[in-house]
Amino acid sequence: MTLTKSTAELYTNYKSRLQKIADVKYSAAVLQWDQETYLPPKGAGFRGQQLATLSEIAHEWFIDPSLGQLLEELQSRGDLADDERRNVELSLEDYNKQKKFTPAFIRKLSEATSRSFHTWIQARNANSFDVFRNDLEQLVQLKKEEAAIAGYEHHPYNALLDQYEKGSTVALLDRVFSEIRNPLRELLQKIGARPQIDDHFLHSHFPQQQQWDFGMRLIKQLGFDFEAGRQDLSEHPFTTNFSSQDVRITTRVDENDFNHMTWSCIHETGHALYEQGLPAEEYGLPLGEYASLSIHESQSRLWENNVGRSLSWWTSVYPSLQQTFPQQLKDASAEQFYKAINKVQPSLIRTEADEVSYHFHVMIRYELEKNLINGTISVADIPAWWNESYNTWLGVKVPDDKRGCLQDVHWSHGSFGYFPTYSLGSFYAAQMFSAAENQIPTLRQSIGSGDTSTLLAWLREKVHRHGRRYISEELCQQATGKTLDIQYFLSYLLDKYRNIYNF
Repeated sequence: MTLTKSTAELYTNYKSRLQKIADVKYSAAVLQWDQETYLPPKGAGFRGQQLATLSEIAHEWFIDPSLGQLLEELQSRGDLADDERRNVELSLEDYNKQKKFTPAFIRKLSEATSRSFHTWIQARNANSFDVFRNDLEQLVQLKKEEAAIAGYEHHPYNALLDQYEKGSTVALLDRVFSEIRNPLRELLQKIGARPQIDDHFLHSHFPQQQQWDFGMRLIKQLGFDFEAGRQDLSEHPFTTNFSSQDVRITTRVDENDFNHMTWSCIHETGHALYEQGLPAEEYGLPLGEYASLSIHESQSRLWENNVGRSLSWWTSVYPSLQQTFPQQLKDASAEQFYKAINKVQPSLIRTEADEVSYHFHVMIRYELEKNLINGTISVADIPAWWNESYNTWLGVKVPDDKRGCLQDVHWSHGSFGYFPTYSLGSFYAAQMFSAAENQIPTLRQSIGSGDTSTLLAWLREKVHRHGRRYISEELCQQATGKTLDIQYFLSYLLDKYRNIYNF
């Protein structure tokens, strides 16, 4: 006689299996974090092997047919709780996508990305794209294979976009960027016709240790839990996590430019606050994971720009900054500082770009990736294509590869399809911040006193606690009352820069 297991027993089995897979994935994430922070150069080869092995193991476990059978059995049960049902639905969706890929392909892709990361570091040090070219060509070819295996409609880039932003397509992004392009160009032209903001004091000498100490105070003030995370230095700022109780962020410091560290600290803290706000009881399950990359970027851009570049917040924070750097900032008032940190001037580096020109950086990368994956341009074409695009859209001449096509870490990670989420995240951020202001009448007053806990509590309730329950548009509807509307972002920019540049 065969006894049928109860739904509770099956769900416990499912949960246990997914948490073991998460253990392996997060163990790999620890090694990746170490790779970008402390790994000695000679350890790169074996580190790539270790990461590939863990990635292969996690994938083999996840695509095991017995897990697929378990998920289908659970989905057929009518007595799952709502959260349990959603976890199973999302896991079965993930299973059906991932079973298309062999463990051998996953290992090959992992080895290629580990190798590419170290080659990218070498290329930046040598200031030569040619050092990176061969490994990038192999990686692009693998991403084309990945798109073909995953399957897509209309454009192979759609398969890669879907990994970061479920449901996103080339057609959708082409439409969004076409809607935003002309208003941003017009705003840039209006600002360009006005006297430029003086920001010379931001390029004084700011000693590294003092910058670091101030940055640590900032991220603590914003609500980062140092008992559930830490900050370190890396070549390119990033956030990673091994659970909601262990979230790592990194920054980089330029002693002659105050902007580098400060806004990377705030940006990455926005990511980290989201990760720390995900439900720990859902560890390893979909409801314990972030909704999408655009929602993740909405959190970092909201804290970086709507809070971190606001006059109200710096009114309370600036006295402490002046005490830290009395000589450098002795002649700059809080309002002068506010205008300086919001100076609009087309430049070379995406992570240092102002809020207006930033999206041209994203559009350039989006067009380049789309054409690479479609085969319209080759890897060898990248430097020339990049340099021409920057001259066309931003009117800046790229002096070298390090400040040009080698500036971002994403390609070395194999993260093709990620860049568009930065712009989508900014659009969501403006809409969410507007909703928070409407729902919390005292929000600006609280931020003006240096207290952002009310805003964080609102985001915890409206965004963080839901995990992957909703796709981006659904979550936006839940939080703000409507789906994405880029007019919130355009109104935010126009109001802000009209006051700063007096037009």
